[in-house]
Amino acid sequence: MRLPLSLLLLVPATTVLAQHAPSPTPSNHDSDEPVLLHPVVVTAPRSEHPFVVELDAKAPAQPMPAQDGADFLKAVPGFSVIRKGGTDGDPVFRGMAGSRLVLALDGQCVLGGCGNRMDPPTAYVFPAAYDKVTILKGPQTVLHGPGNSAGVVLFESDRDRLAEAGLSGHLTTTVGSFGRFDLAADATAGTPDFFTRLAATRTEAGDYEDGAGNRVHARHLRWSVNAAAAWTPNEDTRLEISAARSDGEAAYADRMMDGVVFDRENFAIDFRRETISPLVTHTSLEFGYNYVDHVMDNYSLRAFAPSMMMPNPSVSNPDRRTVGGRATVGLALSPGLSGTIGLDLQRNDHAVRGSNNQNAMPYEVRPRVADARFDQLGLYGEWTLALSDASSLVGGMRIDHWAARDRRTNVAVSMMTSMPNPTANATRDDDLLSGFVRFETRLGRTAARLYAGLGHTERFLDYWELIKNESPTSLSAFDTAPEKTTQFDLGVSHRFGSLHVSLSAFANRIDDFALVQSGFAKPSGMMGTRATVVTRTIDAATWGAELSADWTIAEHWRLDTSLAYVRGKNETDDRPLAQIPPLESRLGVTYSQRVWSAGALVRFVGSQDRVAIGQGNIVGQDIGPSDEFAVFSVNASWRVQRALRLTAGVDNLFDELYAEHVSRAGGMLAGYPQTTRVNEPGRTLWARLDVAF
Repeated sequence: MRLPLSLLLLVPATTVLAQHAPSPTPSNHDSDEPVLLHPVVVTAPRSEHPFVVELDAKAPAQPMPAQDGADFLKAVPGFSVIRKGGTDGDPVFRGMAGSRLVLALDGQCVLGGCGNRMDPPTAYVFPAAYDKVTILKGPQTVLHGPGNSAGVVLFESDRDRLAEAGLSGHLTTTVGSFGRFDLAADATAGTPDFFTRLAATRTEAGDYEDGAGNRVHARHLRWSVNAAAAWTPNEDTRLEISAARSDGEAAYADRMMDGVVFDRENFAIDFRRETISPLVTHTSLEFGYNYVDHVMDNYSLRAFAPSMMMPNPSVSNPDRRTVGGRATVGLALSPGLSGTIGLDLQRNDHAVRGSNNQNAMPYEVRPRVADARFDQLGLYGEWTLALSDASSLVGGMRIDHWAARDRRTNVAVSMMTSMPNPTANATRDDDLLSGFVRFETRLGRTAARLYAGLGHTERFLDYWELIKNESPTSLSAFDTAPEKTTQFDLGVSHRFGSLHVSLSAFANRIDDFALVQSGFAKPSGMMGTRATVVTRTIDAATWGAELSADWTIAEHWRLDTSLAYVRGKNETDDRPLAQIPPLESRLGVTYSQRVWSAGALVRFVGSQDRVAIGQGNIVGQDIGPSDEFAVFSVNASWRVQRALRLTAGVDNLFDELYAEHVSRAGGMLAGYPQTTRVNEPGRTLWARLDVAF
C-alpha cells in the first residue's frame, strides 16, 4: 500500500518521541488508582537534552522487539539500517556508518572481524541483556573514545549499589511470524555490600517472506550470557568483575557466504570511587579484553552451488583481539567549574585464515595469518562551566596517538590471484586532535532548553578502509589520510502545555572523507583494466535535522510524531554523497486505560533519487534510486498483574513490499528470487510476555 507524498503534509512537522509513563504501583486491579501502562515505544523516549536520547532497553517496542543492536536502533529518528538478512544489520546515523559511530557495551569496545562487515559491532549486541541505551548525537563529547564524528551509542547495565538484600529480575519471551522465538532472563542477587548479576538471551528465526510472498534467506540463531560480580562496601565505592560469552549463526541474502560462528569472549574489571575530596569528585579504572572469532562459509546454511568464483566448499575465518583500558579523574575546581580528565588506550590485532577447498584442506588445520595491528593512546578532558543558574558552557579536547602496521605480505586482486603488497610491514603514526564547545541554557523562566555546539574530530581510518581495500593509485590503501569533520549542532526543546517539541539540527564539513567506491577501473597490464574496490578521499558536507513532538490530546490519548532528514554532497566529484537515507516520518497514536493500551503507527519514507551509484561506505554502495513507501503497524498491551505484562502487535499490517534505500543488493541464491535490494519482512505478527520479580 502506497502513501501519497501529499499525506506527509498532514503529519505535523515534528519527530515523535514516545515517552514512558510513570511506573504503576497498584496493589490490584480493583484499586481506584489509575494504572498507567508503559506505552509501546515507536521511536524513542523524550529527553531533556535535544542531542541526547535515552532508551529503556527492556521496554516493548514496535516494530517487533529487537534481537540485535541495529534492530534496536532503527526505531530512533535519524537511524537507518543496512539490511543483509534477518540479523546483523549495520546502523547508519545521519547518513554516517562504520567507525564514524562509536558503540560501547558497558564501556567495552567491540570490533568485528569480517572483511565484508558480516559481523559489525551491533552483531555482538543483545539488547535484552542491558538496561539502558544512551545516544549522544554529533561530536559533542570526548569521553567515550576517538572518532565519534556521527555520535556515540552506549549500551549499559544497571550497576547501582543495592538498597537492601534480595533477589530481583526480569523474564521475557517473544514469539512471532517466520519462526521467531526469543527468551531472555536477567537476575540480580545480593546485599548492599555485594551483588551478582546474570543475564542470558537466546533468539532465533527462520527465513522470512517479503510483502510479495518471496522467501528471503534470513534464518538465524543467536545466544549470549553476561555475568558480573560487584563489591560495593558503601555508596561511593564499586569494584566489578564481569565476563560475557556469545555465539550464533546467520544466513545472508546479499552474498555468497553465510556466518556460521560469531564467537565473542569478553572479560572486564571496573573500579570506581566517588566523593574523594572537595577537589577530586571521583576516580575510575577500567580494563577490558575482547576476542571475536568469526567463521563464514558457502555450504552450512545453504545448498552448496559451485560458481566460477567459488567452485569448491569455501571458508573464511577472521578473528580480532582487542585489549584496552581507561582511567579517569573527576575534578571540581570551583563551585561553578567541574570536569573529567582521563586517559584511554587500545590495541587490536586482526588475523585471518581460510580454505578455498574445505574438503581437501580444512581451514582448521591452517595457521592464522596476521594482517593488521592498530594501537591508540588518548588523553582527554571535558569541562562544564556554570555561567548562571540557567546557562552553562561545556567543552572538551582530546589528542590521540595512533600507530598502525600493515602485516600483509600479499594483496588479493581476485579470488584466485594475489600480488605483492606495496606496503608490506609498513607502519604509520598519526597524532589526531578532537574537541568541542557547547553553550546550553534555559530560556527565561520557561521549560525551554537550547544548545548550540561546534565540534571537530579527526578519525583514524579503520581496518576496512585501510586494509580491506585498494587505493586509486596503489594495491594498498594503508597510507590514506585521516578523516576530519567539523560540525555545528543546534538544538531546542520546549513544552507548550500538553505538547512537547524537540529539535536537533546539524551541518558539517568533512575533509578527506573516506569514500569507498566499487567498480573502480584500474590498469591491469595486457588485460586492459580490472574493476576493484578502492578507498579514496574526497571533501564532503552533510546537513539535516530530527524534529520531534508528543502531545497528550485528551485524558487517555497521546499523539507521537517524528521527522528525520539528512542531505549530503560529494564536493570533490560535484555529485550527491552516497548512502544517504531519504526523508522519514512517523506518526503514532496511543490510547491508554488503567490496565491496557492500544496504538497504531504509520512510518512513511520518501523516495531517494540523489544517488551516486557504486559509491558509499565500508558497508555498501548506492545501487540506484529508491521509491517511497508507507508501513502501517498496530499494537496492544495488557498488564495482567502488577508484575506481568502481555504485549502484541502486527508490523506491516498491509503486507507492503519495500526495501530500505541503504540496504544491500539481493544476491543470487539457489531457491530464492533475486531482488534489487534485500526486501524488508512482510506482515509480521508478534507477542511478548514480560515478568518482573
